Amino acid sequence: MKILHFPFLNARALVARAVTEPMAGAGRFFFSATARRQAPALRVGMLAMALTARAAGQSAPVSQLDPVFSTATRTPTAPQTIGSAVAVISAADLARRQATSLASALGLATSAPHFSSGASGASNSLFLRGANSNQTLFLVDGIRLNDPNTDYQVFLGGACVSACDSLEIAHGPQSTLYGGEAVGGVVSLRAQRGTGAPSARVSAEAGSFGTVQGSVAAQGASGVNSYTFATAGGRTDNDRANNAFESATTTLRLDRTVNQRVSVGGTARWFHGMYGDPGDRYTNDPDNETREENVLVTAFADVTFADAWTGRAVVGGQDRRFVAESPRAGRATAFTVVKNRRAVLDTQTTYAGFERQRITGGVTAEANHTRNTGFGDINKKQGLLAVFVQDQWSPVDDVYLTGGLRNDDFDTFGRATTGRATAAWLVAERAVKLRASYGTAFRAPSFLDLYGQSAFYVGNPALQPEQARGWDAGAEWYLANQRGTLSGTWFETGFTHLIASTANFRSVENIQRARTRGVELAAQTTLPGAVEVRASYTYLEAQNLTANIRLLRRPRQSGSVDVWRALGGGVSAGAGVAFAAHRRDVDAKTFRQIDAEDYTVVRIYGAWQVNARLALKARVENLLNENYEEVNGYPALGWGAFAGAEWRF
Repeated sequence: MKILHFPFLNARALVARAVTEPMAGAGRFFFSATARRQAPALRVGMLAMALTARAAGQSAPVSQLDPVFSTATRTPTAPQTIGSAVAVISAADLARRQATSLASALGLATSAPHFSSGASGASNSLFLRGANSNQTLFLVDGIRLNDPNTDYQVFLGGACVSACDSLEIAHGPQSTLYGGEAVGGVVSLRAQRGTGAPSARVSAEAGSFGTVQGSVAAQGASGVNSYTFATAGGRTDNDRANNAFESATTTLRLDRTVNQRVSVGGTARWFHGMYGDPGDRYTNDPDNETREENVLVTAFADVTFADAWTGRAVVGGQDRRFVAESPRAGRATAFTVVKNRRAVLDTQTTYAGFERQRITGGVTAEANHTRNTGFGDINKKQGLLAVFVQDQWSPVDDVYLTGGLRNDDFDTFGRATTGRATAAWLVAERAVKLRASYGTAFRAPSFLDLYGQSAFYVGNPALQPEQARGWDAGAEWYLANQRGTLSGTWFETGFTHLIASTANFRSVENIQRARTRGVELAAQTTLPGAVEVRASYTYLEAQNLTANIRLLRRPRQSGSVDVWRALGGGVSAGAGVAFAAHRRDVDAKTFRQIDAEDYTVVRIYGAWQVNARLALKARVENLLNENYEEVNGYPALGWGAFAGAEWRF
């Protein structure tokens, strides 16, 4: 009998090992990780951070950066006034480092460990600050991509980031602004507005594992109108039988300035992925296949009612269809189909007429419908109405406080109320920011948790949301002449009412507790010689307090370093190192918990700008041919070389 390995299936009632790990993620029964121990990895990461700090050297008065839209506040806010830990990666950063997939883009982000259950196109899980993979909220163009019934792992594993995308990560509990699932934080992928004269580019790349991919992008502004458009896709065979992956991602944004007080626009994003899914290396299924279509569309309006009073409204929708197909000898092909549909209305208004204060309030309404023909046989609808308010206050110069409350009302299980407070204090002539935050968050129970039905499982309609309380404290050093930032953060999050299997494995209850805490270090700077560096390191302790065991797949130590330099004559080159060490996992064959092996992965990349229009690019992934598995039983790709060209016009 074939065993299906689908990330959306919740098999709490299938195996007894479910009880041992309430926060191992949606794939905790099927995905496990291991890799070789590489003690030098820690030394590499810490040495890079130390050299960065030393080379950054002199301090000088730093002017405040211009306000930009921040996921951490939902308003345009100067980065130095934000009391939360935030990481931002621009489209230029991604292009320079040749990071074309969403998964590789997160590899550049600060303290955002993610693990793949296989090669390119496989499902990915994200453990932001040690939170479960379904306790991180993905926002795409301002609306949520995931909820307890709508999986992000296939999108994360296969989608491309376009030439017009930026990526922002707000760390720590963020439910006060965004509702459920924002426990570890929020990852926001947003198409940027077109600017300047119209321009376009075409690129193509080919390389190892039968990889062929290409992209087209265009952007610009003319009068009151602006646009961005990008489409990218391709195919790779990967390195195992029945493991080919083909995908396409398209992004469109249109903007129009109606008058001095009103601007409107819209976005559309489409992802298509088809993945040959052989399962773990013990299964080696010869013909399993998964497919996903995911469409998100928004329309928005920004209005200035008065000099100190603005508003924004977003209407959006999502349509997702996931199909897992498993042919079986002598029997009919098994199909599992998941359909998710969501309609969203999100409005907010901001008033800055009070001295040193800015108050923002808003309403969010959602309706979603999930049909899942797999385990639990789900066909349910849910409505949500939420209200929130936030006060940003600067009582004295260089001190910035934020506080907020939110109430989410679900028509399935009831209400959840959350709060958040942050503080930022600029010292040393505004060159250093001391910051702290405290917040509460929740994850709503899924339809499977509440209503699932099978011959040996029944949902629990009395479930409460999973709850979390988290705090952090840290500092950021803004280097002179806007040469970058160094930061450090201590954080801790406590989880209660975690949903796990009952003693007889036939239902679920709010019965478990967990705690994650640790330190995040990050650097983004330009060193002497015009060397650009991004580096991060995380030390994490993640514990299941009920079972008194370490949470699975949370590396105690992880980090990355990426170095890039323009060499002159249009030539540039870069290198990156990423590592993970000291993890617990589940053996894919025996299902016993094990100490996963450490791994260190190196990449190099370079480009030659031949002239104003033509650029040639090359990169080598897994340069040292590290034999490793991010998830036990699912081998990562070995050494691979890729080359391509880009034409601008």
